[in-house]
Amino acid sequence: MKTRHFLSLLFAISIAALPCPATAAPAGNSAVKPAPRDSGWVSRHEGFVAIAKKGDAKILFMGDSITDGWRGEKLWKEKYEPMKAVDFGIGGDRTEHVLWRMKHGECTGIKPKVVVLMIGTNNLGANSGPQIAEGVTSIVREFRRRLPRAKILLLGIFPRGEKHDDSARKTIQDINRQIAKLDDGKWVKYLDIGAKFFDAKGDLPKDVMPDALHPNAKGYKIWADAMDPTLQAMLK
Repeated sequence: MKTRHFLSLLFAISIAALPCPATAAPAGNSAVKPAPRDSGWVSRHEGFVAIAKKGDAKILFMGDSITDGWRGEKLWKEKYEPMKAVDFGIGGDRTEHVLWRMKHGECTGIKPKVVVLMIGTNNLGANSGPQIAEGVTSIVREFRRRLPRAKILLLGIFPRGEKHDDSARKTIQDINRQIAKLDDGKWVKYLDIGAKFFDAKGDLPKDVMPDALHPNAKGYKIWADAMDPTLQAMLK
């Protein structure tokens, strides 16, 4: 009995002495951590900082390549430039990149009446839906802090993927449901116009979004027509 007790005790001690399995620390949410990109990107950012310092913009469009694409459209020059709109969209940007830009001068001097914000689609490959929603929320809060007199027109992330059952669609819908809660009835207005791009089957037609992500001229016209009544009301 004594020998058996001794062996049991020795076994227990040896087990206790084994190193514990490594427990992975919970990964932080990169979508809310401001981060820069390459030198070319920084140069574009610096150009926006210079525009911001002029202080004469009435509407600020902020976002990624989908927003960036406005600058090459005839409709932008005909419609939004006369309204003193500026485009601070950069292709490839994620929420963390917009946060960095805001914290490094793009909100300095500029005094827009309305900020048109859409961001988050590029985070889909790196972040979960709740993380992306948190990233968008951080941007909205940063705008409210840095541009307290500006109203924010927060657009739901546009649908992507050609077919209605594309796997990205549900994630985007979930994100949009979360960020819709940021609408406070006064300073932040949420608007989801994604369904305007669909055909009767709920697919994205190639004559609107050829790559099932970026609008073409027809797609930007759909965007403008769907957004403008809300934008005009916010500018009053």
